Amino acid sequence: WANAPGQGLYYSIVLRCGMKDPASLPLAASLAAADAIQQVFGLECQIKWPNDLLIAGRKLAGILCEGAPGGIVCGIGVNLGQEESYFEKNQLPYATSAACALGRPLDLEKAPAALAWAITRAFDARLPGFCREGFGPLRQEYKARCMNLGRTVWCGKIRGRAADVDEAGRLVVVTAQGEQAVFTGEVSVQGIYGVLE
Repeated sequence: WANAPGQGLYYSIVLRCGMKDPASLPLAASLAAADAIQQVFGLECQIKWPNDLLIAGRKLAGILCEGAPGGIVCGIGVNLGQEESYFEKNQLPYATSAACALGRPLDLEKAPAALAWAITRAFDARLPGFCREGFGPLRQEYKARCMNLGRTVWCGKIRGRAADVDEAGRLVVVTAQGEQAVFTGEVSVQGIYGVLE
């Protein structure tokens, strides 16, 4: 993650609840973050499986979840105030900020705190159900935001068309050999971040 001091929100939350399916937490977290971004800024994010948030094909936010003693730490980084020149100077053509997407500067005294509170409220709303039931109840909502679906994707040696996201949060890829479910690894998507056929 390229850090621009004072220009983004770098948010971490420690989750200590028992989870039916902790492996799919990054997908649930991406929905919570997308909800909060839409509430605070009016921006509707798409999700690049499993948990990058994009606006117009450019990365606005990323999420990383890691096990820690006594729970799971979920870290969310959101680009807020960077201008287009920042991304050009740092050779980040596939990144964006809320300010760029909105076409206006943000009040960086207020925006990070407002977004942090909105993310916390979104977690509060989603987490109890996710902990009890896992990813399944969130699946249709996630699929509606998932921009991988219907596109050609690559993950290691697997190449095919992203056809679905299953009940466990795995990306289902239709290949020449049949369907394969991908759960880990970097997935490249045709037409995103400069990836061509």
